[in-house]
Amino acid sequence: MAGLKSSSPPLCERISHKSYFLRAVDLTILGLLFSLLLYRVLHRSPNENVWLVALICESLFSLTWLTCTCIKWSPAEDKAYPNRLDERIQNLPSVDIFVPTADPVKEPPIMVVNTVLSLLALNYPANKLACYVSDDGCSPLTYFTLKEASRFAKIWVPFCKKYNVGVRAPFRYFLNPFDAVNDSEFSKDWEMTKREYEKLCRKVEDASGNSHCLDADNDFKAFSNRKPNDHSTIVKVVWENKGGVGDEREVPHLVYISREKRPNYFHHYKSGAMNFLIRVSGLMTNAPYMLNVDCDMHVNDPDVVRQALCMFLQKSKNSSHCAFVQYPQEFYDSITDEFTVLQSIMGRGVAGIQGPIYVGTGCFHTRRVMYGLSPGDLEDDGSLSLVARREFLDEDSLERKYGSSKEMVKSMVDALQRKSNPQNTITNSIEAAHEVGHCHYEFQTNWGETVGYLYGSVSEDIITSIGIHSRGWTSSYICPDQPAFLGSTPSVGLETIVQQRRWGTAGIEVLFTRHSPLAGMFRRKIRFRQRIGYFWVLMSLRSIPELFYCFLPAYCLLHSSTIFPKGPCLGIIVTLVGMHCIYSLWQFKYLGFSVKSWFVAQSHWRIIATSGWLFSIYDIIFKLLGISKVEHRIAKKTIPETTSVSGYEPSQKENDSESSDVGKFEFDSSCHFVPGTVIMLVNLAGLVWYLMGLQRSSCSHEGGGSGVGETCGCILVLMLFYPFLKGLFEKGKYGIPLSTLSKAAFLALFFVGFSVRN
Repeated sequence: MAGLKSSSPPLCERISHKSYFLRAVDLTILGLLFSLLLYRVLHRSPNENVWLVALICESLFSLTWLTCTCIKWSPAEDKAYPNRLDERIQNLPSVDIFVPTADPVKEPPIMVVNTVLSLLALNYPANKLACYVSDDGCSPLTYFTLKEASRFAKIWVPFCKKYNVGVRAPFRYFLNPFDAVNDSEFSKDWEMTKREYEKLCRKVEDASGNSHCLDADNDFKAFSNRKPNDHSTIVKVVWENKGGVGDEREVPHLVYISREKRPNYFHHYKSGAMNFLIRVSGLMTNAPYMLNVDCDMHVNDPDVVRQALCMFLQKSKNSSHCAFVQYPQEFYDSITDEFTVLQSIMGRGVAGIQGPIYVGTGCFHTRRVMYGLSPGDLEDDGSLSLVARREFLDEDSLERKYGSSKEMVKSMVDALQRKSNPQNTITNSIEAAHEVGHCHYEFQTNWGETVGYLYGSVSEDIITSIGIHSRGWTSSYICPDQPAFLGSTPSVGLETIVQQRRWGTAGIEVLFTRHSPLAGMFRRKIRFRQRIGYFWVLMSLRSIPELFYCFLPAYCLLHSSTIFPKGPCLGIIVTLVGMHCIYSLWQFKYLGFSVKSWFVAQSHWRIIATSGWLFSIYDIIFKLLGISKVEHRIAKKTIPETTSVSGYEPSQKENDSESSDVGKFEFDSSCHFVPGTVIMLVNLAGLVWYLMGLQRSSCSHEGGGSGVGETCGCILVLMLFYPFLKGLFEKGKYGIPLSTLSKAAFLALFFVGFSVRN
């Protein structure tokens, strides 16, 4: 690798986004929140219980806003200059790519294949890339699809590089029809490539409907008599790049793996699969850098590898410079845009402290850091220090730390010493790869403790990120104008709530592990504000005050009491709500989103908080009591149709009809929809109760009973839970099922009765 001249322009730079005006707005809102708390303390209400609940909820809201303000104080991001890379680095380093999948039903193989094809077609020498697909569902259909995709890749990869295609996932690229001169070379290649992709889709569709065709192939014997949770290790080289010169017609290595699973062993979910990926890739290619991408997130910028390498290869006086490079998660079918706005604000905020948090996908890791190195273990030139050599390369400790495989230990020693992998034929490592895939291989080793992806939570990304930052490393956040990766979001409804429930459960779960950001305050090297950033990410506990606050206005209308200040002091609430709405709306408009998108996001956020996050607390309580374990729930993902294999083109009217259903909230009989339905019914009852004048006239408390403030509060809650209100009158999957409605009605009647009689 060529050295970098100090006089040369940098490969990357840090961009600060500090704004004193935004800081002033944040502090003003924080001041209003504290003023409201002070008012509640100084002006006690005769209705102590309601006043106390409001005080507790608003205290937690104030703590959340204080946390957000602290995180957002110095936002930043990194900008890479990939055009300078080729001029400065003659021998580019290798990169291993990991794509995990677990369920061929919820994660359709054709979607996985599109992700893999986009990765194989990256603007990077093919002999420097290797793509490993981990199938935790041990599905012969997934393997079959990869085999067929490897054949199509020999057409797709050269086509993308020849014509510099921007979007390199076929299902996205072929969304729009192409108009060109019929006799042009590009037009002919385009038509031929599209036909081949349609053949691939047909083959996958046929294999999905007829699994017997797979049994006839001898290559599928390893999948016979197997179950998703009971099978031996499978490692198959789908395609091996034997060219080795990086020609544009070459296709990178493609390897299918499925680790051994047995019913009596705990497999650590995705983190266990990712550690197996590290071991197998270490044996076969041992690249110094690793990219992991979820199976539903395809490459949207073919230069993404070069951008990340700019961060890794830029020399820095800081010895803890860049353990991993994280790209923001963005989606091509997002209905609510709050996640994109949240990343833009909070993601850049954390990036300005010690670096972004690893979010489980779209992230480049350094292999040496994943093997347990700390910044103090390295000299200024990046080589191991004498102390680190004794600690990491001692023969007696190697087997204890990394396992009993001699080939695995040798690959780790090479990686730690930055030695390139001399092996040219990856099939030579298949036998060793089977060995490191056994269930018992990690027993009494450091895998999952200090090596690889850490165990202890279903949120392997957060806990691994904490482990890396706690050793003193920093990380980099690249947010290019063109999204680097684009993914698929679940349908708006149960799948979204289930996904958020898993994230919320994992977040709270981390707080009770030894990797908690609240633990080791003085022993670990995480900066204080970085700890706050992790604490904010893990705080789905704020769903409790949000739930209570949704009920308070209705309770006051039914009980003829008040929670909001009277007279001029009501201005605190009005100003606070108004400023927050204008501030959040400005954030959406600044990033190019509409007012409707802002409102949908506010509604979606409240629904998630009072459903998915609420049930995550239930999961944690049952885990702490030893009643049940936290499950790793996979959200069902879908891939839009690009072309009809029969050649049928839908009419414009059908397209309009189909698109009219996009984004509509879907219901079923799941208990996840009960809290939102109860909130809607209770606030509707409170509003009707007040408008009909059924409040108790005798309950004229000091300071007056409920009034305009509580009425507006009810209306606001109903607006935020509009999908549930609309669900009362819809039918089919867009209407609230009778079973859910009956449960919610019973709870709502109980609440109304309690409020009126209390």
